[in-house]
Amino acid sequence: MPNVMTEAKLFACNQSTELAKKIAESYGAPLGNVITSTYSDGEFQPSYEESIRGSRVFIIGSTHPSSDNLMEMLLMLDAAKRASARHITAVIPYYGWARQDRKDKPRVPIAAKLIAKMLETAGATRIITMDLHADQIQGFFEKPVDHLYASTVFMPYLKGLGLDDLTIASPDMGGSKRAYAYSKALESDVVICYKQRAKANVISHMELIGDVTNKNVVLVDDLVDTAGTLTKAADLMIERGAKSVRAICTHPVLSGEAYDKVENSKLLELIVTDSIPLKKESRKIRVVSCADLFAEVMNRVHQNRSISSQFIM
Repeated sequence: MPNVMTEAKLFACNQSTELAKKIAESYGAPLGNVITSTYSDGEFQPSYEESIRGSRVFIIGSTHPSSDNLMEMLLMLDAAKRASARHITAVIPYYGWARQDRKDKPRVPIAAKLIAKMLETAGATRIITMDLHADQIQGFFEKPVDHLYASTVFMPYLKGLGLDDLTIASPDMGGSKRAYAYSKALESDVVICYKQRAKANVISHMELIGDVTNKNVVLVDDLVDTAGTLTKAADLMIERGAKSVRAICTHPVLSGEAYDKVENSKLLELIVTDSIPLKKESRKIRVVSCADLFAEVMNRVHQNRSISSQFIM
């Protein structure tokens, strides 16, 4: 008998329902029916309410804290495996816990590696994610990983601003590679912030490497958490003579007092994707959707077509 490609089926984890709806609309397929039963103590159980036997299944959900988000993805993967899905792709726009990608001091976990093993054990046969905190996290998996770049959606927005004297900035030394990639595509200068931390999320000192006098600066980073680094960098650059400072951050974690810090900072705007839903609206935060990017890559994966054309950097 000829091998007929079955229709792909898309499902959403609760934390990413809005993004999953946009992806499904762009993909051209409805979201599948999943119901979640919850016990009085908070334990929950997802259930596929349609057959997925022999299908390619895409499960869409970011794994940012709380840990319930990761647990839901794991349960969805396990249920799909036990329901005899042929291919099970975990679509994780934001791969949470990725900042724990190495032992930076004795007696700590490497959570990013642990979660990779958990996803594979649960049943994932492929991972699609975007802007990992560290590229080498791909090596934690034994299954194929499609690592997408948000530059695909950010670059058209940046070019549309038509900024003169554009300078790309990295808020720390670790993001210099990302900043150089943007600057190469935009043919702009690069500056880098050097920071020292007193402890996690607390900056003790920051210096600027490079000149931003009369420049329109765009800070680029993979995520914004407390917004301490970004807002401190923006204030420093305005002090050093920058005309304007914007920030592009793929994943809007935005915890603690982040919203207030952004509102009260010298940042003109903070541009993010919808990999994580915003907790509230802000006049300075602009969301650029990554739904079309994921939908296109998922479509190409299902049809066994190359996805290399989807990478700007």
